[in-house]
Amino acid sequence: MDAVVVDGLSMTYRVPVRDGGLRAAARALVRREYRDVHAVHDLSFRIPAGQVVGFLGRNGAGKTTTMKILAGILHPTSGQAQVLGEFPWRRHNHYLREIALIRGSQPIGDAPELTVLDSFRYQQVLYEIADAQFRRNLAELSELLDLDGILQRQVRALSLGERMRAGLALALVYRPKVLFLDEPTIGLDVSAAKTIRTFIAEYSARTGATVLLTSHAMADVESLCPRLILIDDGVLAFDGRRDELSSAFAPAKLIRVVVTDDDPDLTPYGDVLERDGNQWLLRVGRDAVPATTARLLSRFAVADLSVEEPSLENVMDQAFQRLRRTRDIAS
Repeated sequence: MDAVVVDGLSMTYRVPVRDGGLRAAARALVRREYRDVHAVHDLSFRIPAGQVVGFLGRNGAGKTTTMKILAGILHPTSGQAQVLGEFPWRRHNHYLREIALIRGSQPIGDAPELTVLDSFRYQQVLYEIADAQFRRNLAELSELLDLDGILQRQVRALSLGERMRAGLALALVYRPKVLFLDEPTIGLDVSAAKTIRTFIAEYSARTGATVLLTSHAMADVESLCPRLILIDDGVLAFDGRRDELSSAFAPAKLIRVVVTDDDPDLTPYGDVLERDGNQWLLRVGRDAVPATTARLLSRFAVADLSVEEPSLENVMDQAFQRLRRTRDIAS
């Protein structure tokens, strides 16, 4: 069963524009001019229940707009979207109790004078969670996110990492079935970000929740998302597994090799990216990897050899560059 179905989704904003200067500002008071901004255009994809999917793109690609539509905050210009069989923008109460939109830039509620536990109690009342269920959910979330030490503290006194952990638990205390995560680790240190990633993986595994995650931190995507959806300028550019993304946009692999020969020269075997003594890192075309490794093994005394995919960050950079060139040619 598909938890999320997006079919031909488009979103166009009409935004005011004017030239600079006082004269243009005065003229705009009488007659405003507008232009259309196409944030999302004819976007289609499906996400089966329980799947964790990375939703990637550059700033302004349409990721957050799409998530806001799926969470029921925005109404699309055209096309359809269904989440758990519901049209999100109808904002039925029973639907809003099944989903959560979690933004890293807004980690926990708007009442900083409350304690963390008070915030949870308010959430219990808002979502009409039975006492027994609330206690079980809070105990589980406290264990997974190490909240016991901050439950009695005011929200205003929490560090950013603590606010993120508390905000994530607050959004999940009513056990939503679909999570829309928008930059969930933004601004966090390495340890706090790892805690959040581990929790998301465990929460999805325990509850079967469907997760659509957008992040510029590739560590989030690599550790959580076997499937990636890439959009560019609001248009679907890729939908598939991580290794398929590498094959589609990164034409080379990396060969890391250690040889024991005296003064070896490996420059004829690929592009040399790094060299430290007898340790070499070569970039080689995908089709040439088998032949190149065979030549290296037959020519040199090889102590160690490994073939690696380029980093996801490198693949994404190459993908964006290719998409930009394609768009420039088309225009």
